[in-house]
Amino acid sequence: MKKVLLLCLAICSLQGLAQKMTANKKAIIASVEKHEKALIDISDQIWALAETAFEETQSAKILADYAEQQGFTVERGVAGMPTAFVATYGSGSPVISVLGEFDALPGLSQKTEPTKNPLNEGQPGHGCGHNMFGAASLGAAIAVKEQIEAGKIKGTVKFMGTPSEEKFFGKIWMVREGIWDNVDVNVSWHPSAEIKADVQSSLALVDFKIEFFGQAAHASADPWNGRSASDALEIYTTGINYYREHVKPTVRMHYHIQDGGQVVNVVPDYSRLWMRVRDTKREGMMPVYERVQKMAEGAAIMANVDYKVSLISGIYEVLVNRTGGEAMQKNLEILGPIEYTQEEVAFGKKIQEVTGKPQVGMDSNIKPLEATKDHPGGGSTDVGDVSWNVANINLGVTTAPKDTPWHSWAVVACGGMSIGHKGMSYASKAMGMTMLDLFENPKLVQDVKAEYKERKGDAVYEAIVPPGPPPINQGK
Repeated sequence: MKKVLLLCLAICSLQGLAQKMTANKKAIIASVEKHEKALIDISDQIWALAETAFEETQSAKILADYAEQQGFTVERGVAGMPTAFVATYGSGSPVISVLGEFDALPGLSQKTEPTKNPLNEGQPGHGCGHNMFGAASLGAAIAVKEQIEAGKIKGTVKFMGTPSEEKFFGKIWMVREGIWDNVDVNVSWHPSAEIKADVQSSLALVDFKIEFFGQAAHASADPWNGRSASDALEIYTTGINYYREHVKPTVRMHYHIQDGGQVVNVVPDYSRLWMRVRDTKREGMMPVYERVQKMAEGAAIMANVDYKVSLISGIYEVLVNRTGGEAMQKNLEILGPIEYTQEEVAFGKKIQEVTGKPQVGMDSNIKPLEATKDHPGGGSTDVGDVSWNVANINLGVTTAPKDTPWHSWAVVACGGMSIGHKGMSYASKAMGMTMLDLFENPKLVQDVKAEYKERKGDAVYEAIVPPGPPPINQGK
């Protein structure tokens, strides 16, 4: 009797999924599968190029060219950034956009192997999976475009080629240019170690550089004639580390010493530190940022040197949209989990072994929709700035083993082989199906936009970065 009941429940469940898998959604999936080989090739090319912030010339061209070949009208070099572009198809409402990123991280070059082994020693690698990000989003845009072209739906689809997410945060300048002014809903995804409709925010971030300027002297013969910029740097970092005890648990502060002096026998006349401050809310981050700037002045006074603080960039936390998340969740449940081969599971377990994590392999189960937290952990993204200007739906899809260290060689390894490819294709389908829902259901668009307006309230978006062109070719 129990087996019969379970069988009936299984049949009912399958029938329910079949009813939800409409002809148009089947067409979305078929489109992604039709273009899958080309999308994987695009992803692999970008993976091999591994171009960093504002240098993604070839990567952007590969994506823009393919969009153009598929019938999109492509505007290149938008918002003063040579590697930013917008690909558009269709006309009228609704206008649904999808984000694509494609920049790599310095120093993470890696072969498609489950142990650390650089492809090109010291060179960049896609430790955040952006090679897959842009390709998957373009695949979703193409699938929707084909539905518009076939007359199944009406409206406009836009693929946003967004550069420099890892450093300068190029979306800030695209927002300023008004790229999302006439967009109804934006859709985005990010490579992950799990599959879920993402209804958690991110951390606001401010990114800045501190320089100290002293006087060089012989470190042994006449150090009293020197004023050490390195001393100021050490005093400053000591102050930062003492300050950690007195900030809220939601705050993160981290720095990288870029120049602490060149040789041991010279009192250094120059030092430089790259620093970031984060918090779950912009209003919590800004007072900490103001304090650490004052601490730089204090360090300079103590070391009798001059100093300079230069803002690099800064971004908002993501404005969550649960209505959109619920729509995405339904499509994830329709698609079901990703299936992996024994070889892929073994690849994942080897990475877990090498990185000191439990060897559990891949996690491709569909996570339930979470309760949105007021103060989540995690990283930062300039998708936050987009989300304060247009309703935004987020997704995470498995492209690496469970508990994989992000921004590491392990993510690079998976992003250039079948584990990453499967996640990329899955993300294309999930986003394409959710975008289709938005085109087919005007009330869903209205509800998503209504939640966006309610969450934003009376807040007025003001970019953290002051007016001016993007920092192209500014080096260090």
